[in-house]
Amino acid sequence: MAVLRYLKGEGVAVALVFVLMIGQAFCDLSLPRYTSDLVDVGLQQSGVEHASPQTMTAPTFEGVASLLDPADEAALRSAYLLQDDGTYRLRDVSADERADLDAAMEFPLVAVYAARDSSPEGAAIAGLLERAASGKLSKQQAVGLVEEMKAQIPLSDGILSQRAIQCAGSELAAAGVDLDELRFSYLLRTGMSMLGFVAASGVIAMLISLIASRVGARIGRRLRSQLFGHVVRFSDAEVQSFSVASLITRGTNDIQQIQVMTVMALRMALYAPILAIGGIVMVARTNASLSWIIVLAIATVLVIVAVLMAAAMPKFKRMQKLVDGVNLVSRELITGLQVVRAFGQQAREQRRFEDASERLMRTQLFTSRVMSLMMPLMMLVMNAVSVLIVWTGSSAVDSGTMKPGDLIALISYSMVIIMGFLMLGMLGVVIPRADVSAKRIDEVLSAPCSIQDPPVASKHAFPSTEGAEIAFDGVTFRYADSQECVLDDVSFTAEAGKTTAIIGSTGSGKSTVIKLVERFYDVSEGVVRVDGIDVREVAQADLRRQLGYVPQKAFLFSGTIASNVLVSADGLDEGALSPEDGQRLDRALRCAQASQFVEDREEGANASVSQGGTNVSGGQRQRLAIARALASDARALLFDDSFSALDYRTDAALRRALAEEMRGKTVLMVAQRVATVMGADKIVVLDEGRVVGQGTHDELLKTCDQYREIALSQLSAEELEGGDAA
Repeated sequence: MAVLRYLKGEGVAVALVFVLMIGQAFCDLSLPRYTSDLVDVGLQQSGVEHASPQTMTAPTFEGVASLLDPADEAALRSAYLLQDDGTYRLRDVSADERADLDAAMEFPLVAVYAARDSSPEGAAIAGLLERAASGKLSKQQAVGLVEEMKAQIPLSDGILSQRAIQCAGSELAAAGVDLDELRFSYLLRTGMSMLGFVAASGVIAMLISLIASRVGARIGRRLRSQLFGHVVRFSDAEVQSFSVASLITRGTNDIQQIQVMTVMALRMALYAPILAIGGIVMVARTNASLSWIIVLAIATVLVIVAVLMAAAMPKFKRMQKLVDGVNLVSRELITGLQVVRAFGQQAREQRRFEDASERLMRTQLFTSRVMSLMMPLMMLVMNAVSVLIVWTGSSAVDSGTMKPGDLIALISYSMVIIMGFLMLGMLGVVIPRADVSAKRIDEVLSAPCSIQDPPVASKHAFPSTEGAEIAFDGVTFRYADSQECVLDDVSFTAEAGKTTAIIGSTGSGKSTVIKLVERFYDVSEGVVRVDGIDVREVAQADLRRQLGYVPQKAFLFSGTIASNVLVSADGLDEGALSPEDGQRLDRALRCAQASQFVEDREEGANASVSQGGTNVSGGQRQRLAIARALASDARALLFDDSFSALDYRTDAALRRALAEEMRGKTVLMVAQRVATVMGADKIVVLDEGRVVGQGTHDELLKTCDQYREIALSQLSAEELEGGDAA
């Protein structure tokens, strides 16, 4: 799965989680065993755990000793000490010694108590004990007779152990031990142990959740950083190929899906197999004869998960694209809300949004309904397994080959195993969406940027002169998905320290010229040079430090007027401008004809600006965008039809201020108004992507029909002869 690649670099955390999960599984798998002991030992056996009682009366001790072979008798006599009251008390022995003692004493202890019955078997055993005690039988003969009786009496190992423990309980009661107190002590001890395991499991689970959450958060942060860093290097072509709505979805919803999947994978994907394997092992240790039920349950669960995933996976893949569609419609509707209202199209846009939302809703409903079947089907399997275990295990309990507690433990283990696979099934709900999201993010991260810095930047540094020379040499440009040329063999030079204007009809390629200088796109043919250096041979950051750019659509960032104008200043702290930044701000606002409306605001330059500058007028927004370019240390100013929202008076005042304040800097402007460009040192006329005229205003009126046609459509002959329409 593509999503698992993001866990690279988190090896220590994954290993720590794995170790903790082994500990948690041990705690969880210990509880059914303790539950079995509570039923079998605590309740049925009154807390008696061993066939070798802690205290024995002298007659029972001697009777058991007489039926043991010499080695076992020696072990018995060394394990018990004679007390002053005539009883025998077990000394401290190791677990292995106690187990050996239990195995040796089981049948002799049962035989001794059977001899006290009035049954024929009891009378025979009583006679054997009497002859052994009187010396009429040798030790070897007595042991041989015991083995014969053991072979003749049909007692399984389980039944023999249970009867031996019952006899041990009777012996303890005969020796004066309070069995109720012994039972309560055992139940309390076992219950406290279970509480300890539960507490340990809870603490471990919290640690796992903490680690998994931190790992998921780190992966989300890393992916957002990588995605944002890659997207900001995109040219307009790459952004449009994905769409803005899709990029926003990938950077938010898709990364969130991966983050959720990471947390669930660390908490469940590792734990479920550990728990299932451990449960299978414990089932085999408890009663291997019923293991086929667990195998059948696992096979059934896997079939259910496979069928549900096969039905839901195609819809999961489609769902993220539908989310993109809803975001796209929402973004267009909110951005163009005024246009929608102006043309009375609210109902049509509402239907358009509802259609996109309904398609997403139907897909989500289908996947939700399919995956919602998982829980009831799993519960059906769990209950069926419980019934099957009780049905097949009850006969074993009746025959004495299985204890009731073991039956309860088997049911608990089967639930644990199925819950492990249920966790994997729950992951199946998240994995498909996360996998689709991972692939969508990889599409962005693997998308090559068409505008790249050269492997080895040009050795020629930009000069330190005040103005920059910009030259187009045989430039042809076409978009990647089009064969039509936007610019065709364009050649001109914007001389350093002078103003060059570009004018032409709509769609003639004027804005494209500015974008090629900024290297938002690369030329298809020809060369764009700044100070004689091909813009493709220098780093983009170095190139753009020479240029101050005002886009056709003025855009402001959320913040303050000062933070927007001084966006190029390093380490700018809003509200705490340095004297140098303050002077630069005042000069830029004054030159951009924005100082008046800024001063009219109560907060002045610290007045807040909403995202996109929606709380200022179009003209104010355009003047602040111009001030932003003027506040930079650029050697060339690029204006992409940046005076269109200004009235003629402000336009003229701004051009005069530029000529005075920015003297020595190169100005390359795109404009629709002849009044804006007629004072330029050079005017370049474009028509259908070709240069049809170059020169001053007066020269072009005489030599360029296209320019004269544009000029006469805007100004009268008297205004044209006057040289300034301001």
